[in-house]
Amino acid sequence: MDTEINKILATNSVPGIPPQAYYIPNFITEEEENDIIQKIQSTPQPKWTQLSHRRLQNWGGIPHPKGMIAEEIPQWLKKQIDKIVELHIFDDSKRPNHVLINEYLPGQGIMPHSDGPMFHPIVTTISCGSHTQLTFYKRHDTNNIELPEKEFSLLLEPRSLLILQKDLYYNYLHSIEESNNDQINQKVVRNLPLCAKSFSEEELIPRSTRYSLTIRHVPKTSKFKIKLGK
Repeated sequence: MDTEINKILATNSVPGIPPQAYYIPNFITEEEENDIIQKIQSTPQPKWTQLSHRRLQNWGGIPHPKGMIAEEIPQWLKKQIDKIVELHIFDDSKRPNHVLINEYLPGQGIMPHSDGPMFHPIVTTISCGSHTQLTFYKRHDTNNIELPEKEFSLLLEPRSLLILQKDLYYNYLHSIEESNNDQINQKVVRNLPLCAKSFSEEELIPRSTRYSLTIRHVPKTSKFKIKLGK
């Protein structure tokens, strides 16, 4: 079993970039994708946090530097956590305990950022509903407020899983540009050989509404757990 898992990861390692990223297309089925989207869209409004350029949901608790008060994660998200755990990316003691769901409408994005020290340095992301292009920038130890130059991008298709760790977690920022579409540049988009679909050079891909499930482990949590109703 472990040999088969290692083969999957080795086959889906993104080449030609700093360590380490794995891209697994069709990690979930269309049926699972539709079920996840339905569950997200039917979530009561108070569970949503509205930001200026997107809205989001926190499941498992709200991460905080002083510690996350743990909350029960619903079964439909536990199912996806279990599938990721089966890849043995996380140590047994670092099982994912937090899911951040972002909703991105066409034209929405997120500024360059890193996931930071509140999380174990592995981030896994399932995309639903639409693709997006994730752009990476080398982090510089400087007070210069200017954004560093773009280094490369990854195309995240619907139903795909992206795993980031090591150098890409610690030393790179990542962002999603505010755009209604993405244009394919084979020199910039490094995971095209791993994608489920084939894309031609300069092809323009329109975005629709995308839901991202960012599944991580928060090491610092409170022993006090809040159990939510069904």
